[in-house]
Amino acid sequence: MRDYKKYNVWELGHEIALMIYILTSKFPKDEVYSLTSQMRRAAYSIPSNIAEGCGRDSDQEFKRYLVIARGSATELEYFLLLVKDLGFIKPEDFETQSDKVNKVKRSLNNLINQI
Repeated sequence: MRDYKKYNVWELGHEIALMIYILTSKFPKDEVYSLTSQMRRAAYSIPSNIAEGCGRDSDQEFKRYLVIARGSATELEYFLLLVKDLGFIKPEDFETQSDKVNKVKRSLNNLINQI
């Protein structure tokens, strides 16, 4: 069994999830059950799928969960664009978080290709 905490990609995903919680806490209250919830789920889905994949028995199962994590990162990437365009986050926050999401996607791609 793999230790998910030893993967840099998991660390980055965890960092992204924490930052998304902070960013979304400032969203309008009428977004609590929509964008706030969706963004948080997409964000924590990245490290949680990496962790779940580490607990699986085979490389193929691990790879499948990494692909799911990559899909969540792509979903989060869109949500960041949407909330920037809606004016919920500052352009500099968008740039910082988008860069991190793209980094996690690249890292996931590299790990997937290594397996």
